[in-house]
Amino acid sequence: MAVERIVSTSINDDDQQERELENSLRPQDFSSYIGQERIKQNLRLAIEAAKKRGEPLDHVLLYGPPGLGKTTLATVVANEMGAQIRVTSGPAIERAGDLASLLTNLQDGDILFIDEIHRLHRTVEEVLYSAMEDFKLDIMLGKGPSARSLRLDLPKFTLIGATTRTGNLAAPLRDRFGMIHRLEFYKPEEIRQIIERAAGILNVKIHPEAAHELSKRSRLTPRIANRLLKRVRDFADVNGDGIIDTEISRQALELLEIDELGLDPADRMLLSAIIDNYQGGPVGVETLAALTAEERSTIEDFYEPYLMQIGLLERTPRGRKVTPRAYEHLKRTPQQKADQASLL
Repeated sequence: MAVERIVSTSINDDDQQERELENSLRPQDFSSYIGQERIKQNLRLAIEAAKKRGEPLDHVLLYGPPGLGKTTLATVVANEMGAQIRVTSGPAIERAGDLASLLTNLQDGDILFIDEIHRLHRTVEEVLYSAMEDFKLDIMLGKGPSARSLRLDLPKFTLIGATTRTGNLAAPLRDRFGMIHRLEFYKPEEIRQIIERAAGILNVKIHPEAAHELSKRSRLTPRIANRLLKRVRDFADVNGDGIIDTEISRQALELLEIDELGLDPADRMLLSAIIDNYQGGPVGVETLAALTAEERSTIEDFYEPYLMQIGLLERTPRGRKVTPRAYEHLKRTPQQKADQASLL
């Protein structure tokens, strides 16, 4: 079993305190939602137009790496529309009847948010097609030759889907979304603003330089920034006066083994494994999964996006390959590894 990582972008569903912290720090409207300016501008326009016409918002698909605020953005859209939101996830909807129950309990203008929508069962997906397009629900009554189809009218709702893997969505489902937006990694300055906003909500005093230091190590991801802030706050309470300054933040991050680029021991182990065992690559993802004892999906969803974003790892037709910047960051040289390989 993999060790839980401080820089993981997933939330432990069993950790009630972490989930409550996450919810308390979520912005509730566009004015407090920092970053993703292009998406906010497009959604604002669509929301204003829908409200002006008195119609529900068109269906929205949000995709991108985990931890960037897809669930938060769905909540903001619901608040801006003045609509109720029902939140569920793809794996939770096991049968078409589960989806039918959700849809028939909605009201006109309500928003249904499905996280991890790419994990819906195909039979459930097929029920969604007519529900999204015609606001009709087709259900089968009975079995065998006596089975008959019944079509029910549904309220005019908005579906907001979130996924980290658009390629896993069936084309007919993807095509029924009127708006498709990709959430990008945040800029360091935006992460700094998110940290300062969260510190204010948590009643924590943080120096601007310390917020900047945390932002550099938060992997350009708000969820990780909030998690690191909480851990550094704990360190400041125990080892200081509760105020987060630059020295306290550096000591705390050193204890957590988070380096200046936001890499943790698992990231460094992955890069070192490619260098040590395959002279920097290329190496296939299946081989990497076996080498690191991680699932392929974990490497593709949680390791690679950030390592590629900051230029330490690249994908090639033959596999994954570390970059010269990775050698520099790990204080390794390609020449040294080639020399060692020749001696074996």
